[in-house]
Amino acid sequence: MIQNSPFHRALLLIVLALSCSYAVAQPYPYQNSKLSPKERALDLCGRLTLDEKVGLMMHYSKPVERLDVPVFQWWSEALHGVGRNGNATVFPITMAMAATFDTLLVERVFTAVSDEARVKYNKACRMGTQREMYHGLSFWTPNINIFRDPRWGRGQETYGEDPYLTAVMGKSVVRGLQGPMDAPYQKLLACAKHFAVHSGPEWSRHRFNAENIKPRDLHETYLYAFRALVKEAKVAEIMCAYNSFEGKPCCGSDRLLQQILRDEWHFEGLVTSDCWAVDDFWKEWGHHYSESKTIAVSEAVIAGTDVECGETFGSLKDGVHEGRIKEETIDRSLCRLLEARFRLGDFDDPHLNPWNMIPDDRLCCQAHSDLALEAARKSIVLLRNEKNTLPLEASMVNGQCSMVIMGPNANDEEMQWGNYNGFPLHTVTLSEGIKAIEPSATLIPWKRDVQQQVDAAASAETIIFCGGISPRLEGEEMDVKEEGFKGGDRTMIELPQVQRDILAALHKAGKRVILVLCSGSAIGLVPEQQTTDAILQVWYGGQAGGQAVAEVLFGRVNPSGRLPVTFYCNVEQLPDFEDYNMEGHTYRYFRGEPLYPFGYGLSYSKFTYGKPRFADGKLSLTVTNKSKRDGTETVLVYIKRVGDIDGPIRTLRAFQRVDVAAGATQSVSIPLPPSAFEWWDVKSNAMRILPGEYVVQVGEQKLKVKL
Repeated sequence: MIQNSPFHRALLLIVLALSCSYAVAQPYPYQNSKLSPKERALDLCGRLTLDEKVGLMMHYSKPVERLDVPVFQWWSEALHGVGRNGNATVFPITMAMAATFDTLLVERVFTAVSDEARVKYNKACRMGTQREMYHGLSFWTPNINIFRDPRWGRGQETYGEDPYLTAVMGKSVVRGLQGPMDAPYQKLLACAKHFAVHSGPEWSRHRFNAENIKPRDLHETYLYAFRALVKEAKVAEIMCAYNSFEGKPCCGSDRLLQQILRDEWHFEGLVTSDCWAVDDFWKEWGHHYSESKTIAVSEAVIAGTDVECGETFGSLKDGVHEGRIKEETIDRSLCRLLEARFRLGDFDDPHLNPWNMIPDDRLCCQAHSDLALEAARKSIVLLRNEKNTLPLEASMVNGQCSMVIMGPNANDEEMQWGNYNGFPLHTVTLSEGIKAIEPSATLIPWKRDVQQQVDAAASAETIIFCGGISPRLEGEEMDVKEEGFKGGDRTMIELPQVQRDILAALHKAGKRVILVLCSGSAIGLVPEQQTTDAILQVWYGGQAGGQAVAEVLFGRVNPSGRLPVTFYCNVEQLPDFEDYNMEGHTYRYFRGEPLYPFGYGLSYSKFTYGKPRFADGKLSLTVTNKSKRDGTETVLVYIKRVGDIDGPIRTLRAFQRVDVAAGATQSVSIPLPPSAFEWWDVKSNAMRILPGEYVVQVGEQKLKVKL
């Protein structure tokens, strides 16, 4: 392992310079680091042939040796840790991170992720593998699509169903990945995806057309987070989605990529296609939008897609020769790509770039493992705790532990990794975490036989049932043959039937049952309100998930997670999956009675709120812990505009985690700037800060505010 000493740093710089072919002290302007990235990009673009330009516009960006242009790989993954590139720290899935309601934690997580990404890139340069997929500095994350329906299998990759929560979490991800805005070089390139109106179904995504969507729903819900990441976080990349929008494939939509993204939001970064999305323009399974491959690639670049994940852009040269696209249009896109690479320091002497100094031992280090554990602890949501079943104590009968661990997820480490994952050096499974605290607890092997499972637990008093689903069942465009699942999505949201039957049988046998629920999305748990004594929603908790769960079960950690999605009773409460209008979707427009509402989460402590007051752009209140245990309360602030009958029932616009000692009262001040009252204006068909009367809700208390 390379050590962090002056000698080894110097050696590292020499090796990086040789293997990555950095251009130093060359005569061309684009090699002058004192010029701006834009100036350098324009100069380099003017020196390239058409063949060379086209070769630079696919995810594997070919080197141009005559001009010392190094290879560049645009496709890397870092959904919740560096993915698909060997060992890395695996953090909880993003849905779990959303449940923490801790934006500073998320920024710290992705700062750690970007450290590991830079270490891996530096190693790839030394080994000559930087041309390989997933070894680059461009990371296609975060996924900020709105999780509007629990049936969508990729919802686990998002930050939940609320636009504001998604926006603030997404901004934290971008800050962590890209580094400080005033740094001499950008640390990585982050990418907001999938633009736009992309939230399932998976089985029809290559031909699905999102149309007839109300302008309000488009801007207030689906585009809200994208705009925030573009305008406030300065995200480097946008990924256009597979589906069509208003009859045009998203990667060929001038409405999305030019009018909204460039003209209205003034986005200066680059647009990448989703993988092989341009093929969907013209191939049989797709949108039937373009007559040929050459027409498809020309239309994509003209609309504003700058780089392709795929191989179709190789036909751009034919498009120029056939007069379907001008070379200057290709230059426009290429300059955006080159400018991003110059911002990374891709062409410069490595001693100018501080990110090359990150030591190798930062990868999978103890600090990052500790951070993964902290994130897992804060993400766990206590849904049910009848008669204070939790926290547990050691349960001994006749000198033997009367506690058993069972269920399909009890000893499954891969389940905890989620999808788009890396590979941790070690994963603490649920059973391993529990047995570390209660060594005499018995693990019962999982079998899909109700009577066998009940018989195996016959002598037990307490059952820790580790159930739910797994990333092998829900995810991106999957071939799953299980009942209730289709193409990675779900057709029903309840637990698999065998788990429901076993829980019912255990309850009938008089057992105390704690359900440890693993999933990336909401689960319908109506029968489990009767057949369990406690329910912990633990998501896919990453490499330290098992330890975090055990610590909550046995009271070493007080649960503080909140639901970033609504838990419905069943699919009968939901509108058509393919209906993208918001009425009936998410807590903002759902008028029924949910099983567990957005923002729900119990604690081992009991909190009460004082009367809230609003003055000088701040909401002030007190939070009192009326228990004998220290705890953390998340204060959620919702807003509704008086008289807006078509608007959301309420919508989140601020939140704050508050640590409160046992028996203590904590004063809380939460900023509510004018931007918190940005609302849909029917007169201008746009989001803007609207004067008028609003209702601000905190807990069960409401107050009226005039703007």
